[in-house]
Amino acid sequence: MMTGTITAAREIELDLEILVAQTPVPLKAVLDTGFNGHLTLPPTVLAAVSAVPAGNRSAALADGSSVVFKTYVVTVRWHGADRRVTALEADATPLVGMSMLWGDRVTFVAQTGGAVEIETP
Repeated sequence: MMTGTITAAREIELDLEILVAQTPVPLKAVLDTGFNGHLTLPPTVLAAVSAVPAGNRSAALADGSSVVFKTYVVTVRWHGADRRVTALEADATPLVGMSMLWGDRVTFVAQTGGAVEIETP
């Protein structure tokens, strides 16, 4: 099971590990159920973990506009296992999307400091 907390800004914050040559690097990310990809990561993180470029992807934003993102392959430790996923480059807070959560159960207490649990059913 993975855990997180609800922040004062009413966001679900998770502690992730991105792997660099099998060495885990800690990373805080926000769960975004409106994002259907795996992850977004800022350019500084992608450079630090030597992410492998994987092309581009067009995506529709919440305001209806369309944007093209650079994509990269990264390895994330998820439920104790190493998982290779596609990350979109976005110069913002790292996000965890629905593709990363797919098949998992997410429960949380909706209050500041509330517990978040992500488990495989």
